[in-house]
Amino acid sequence: MSVAALAEKLQTDSPDVLVPVDFSGQSCQMKEIAVLAKKHGFMVLEDASHALGGEYLGQKVGCCEFSDLATLSFHPVKMITTGEGGAVATNSKEIYEKIKLIRSHGRLDNMNYFNNPEESKYFGIGYNWRMSTITAVLGLSQLRKLDKIIKMRQENAKFISSKLEKFNEITTPKTLDNTDHIFQMYTIRLKNKEIRDKLHKYLLTKKIFSKVYFSPIHKTEFYKEKYPKVDNELPITNLISSQVLTLPLYPNMTNEEKNLLVNSISEFFEHSNF
Repeated sequence: MSVAALAEKLQTDSPDVLVPVDFSGQSCQMKEIAVLAKKHGFMVLEDASHALGGEYLGQKVGCCEFSDLATLSFHPVKMITTGEGGAVATNSKEIYEKIKLIRSHGRLDNMNYFNNPEESKYFGIGYNWRMSTITAVLGLSQLRKLDKIIKMRQENAKFISSKLEKFNEITTPKTLDNTDHIFQMYTIRLKNKEIRDKLHKYLLTKKIFSKVYFSPIHKTEFYKEKYPKVDNELPITNLISSQVLTLPLYPNMTNEEKNLLVNSISEFFEHSNF
C-alpha cells in the first residue's frame, strides 16, 4: 500500500477500516499507516498472509504493534501449511473475545464444548471456523521449519535476481526499508504489458509455469458492474498489474531448475526486439 497515495485519499475520505496487504513476502510501511490511522480514527486490519515469518522494524510481521489485528494464512502455497485455514493475531482483549465467538457459532465456550454438561449460551452470529487438533499439530511441526524455509527462499531469490538484473526490461523484487523479504512469491516487473505477455507465453512453451498475480479485482465482472467508476481511480494499480509476472520459486528448487528458468528468460530476450 502506498502511504503517499493513502494520505492523499484521506484528505477527502476516511474509512472505518483499512486493510493493508503485505504482498509477496514483505510488510507494508505499517508504522506510517498507523500514524494516519490514529489521526483519522480508523482501524487497521493487516493482511499478513504473504509475510509470515518476516520482520518489520525488528519485529515479526503480524505482531500487531501497528495494527488492531493481523490475519495469517496456512494455505498449502504459503510459507507453512495446516492443509487449509489460518489464524488471527491481536493485542486487543475485546477483539480476541469477539473473534472467539465468530469462530464457533457465536457460542461462548469457557470449557471444551464436548466436555461441558451445561447448556451453551449464544451471543451472536458465528461460524464453524475452529481448527482441528490434527491440522494444528501439522502447523506446529511446520512452524519449527519456518526459518529454514525462509532462508532457502531468500537464497533462491538472490540467485535468480543476480541473473535477471542485467536486463533493462526487468525490475527484480526489491526489499523496502525497515523490512525483510521472505519471498512468498518472486514477482518481476516488465517494461510494459506487451513484453510481459510475450515472456509469459514463452515460458509456458518451455513448460515453465508463470502467472500474473494478481489481476485487479475491480476488473472482474461483478465489480465492474457494481463499481464502474473505480477503474479511473486506480491508475497505479492498473499500470503495475499490466507489468507484473510471478516466476516459480520454492524452497527446494534445484540449481538445474533455477538455471533453466534464467537461461530461458535470457533466450527470450536474445530472440526478441524490444
